Amino acid sequence: MSSTTVTTALWFLPFITPITLWVAWSDMKTMLIPNKAVMALVAVFVLVGFFALPMDVYLWRYAHLVAILLLGFLMNMIGMIGAGDAKFAAAMAPFIAREDTGEFAILFAAVLIATFALHRIVRRIPALRNTAPGWESWERKDFPMGLALGASLFLYLVLALI
Repeated sequence: MSSTTVTTALWFLPFITPITLWVAWSDMKTMLIPNKAVMALVAVFVLVGFFALPMDVYLWRYAHLVAILLLGFLMNMIGMIGAGDAKFAAAMAPFIAREDTGEFAILFAAVLIATFALHRIVRRIPALRNTAPGWESWERKDFPMGLALGASLFLYLVLALI
């Protein structure tokens, strides 16, 4: 992981943690990522990033948001991902250092596989499924991508500290 990520992870982690938990919970319960959660994550970057990052890095990270938002918009148009997933991924993008893109992609792939498998296992076990009755993700064939997205951002920052 980049040195920028290591030095800023402590700044960002306390603020992104409740947002990523909110997104994972909401997406599993309703299959929707609230726009308020997306805006909250952007606000964390805008406010905390201003103090946590060198100004040139801080400003360039907005290009990450725009690039992922455009890519997410295209992926949504062809039905690959939901609109909330695209917006949340874009909101996450400024937190990822450019030089960590490859490592983050590998981390996201691993987290996506793990969360997908775990979600599918839990929803087939009545004793576990009944701990969260009425969750829409138990009934739908779609996967609540907010679970994987939020966990990936959280783990990315945690791993930067190790």
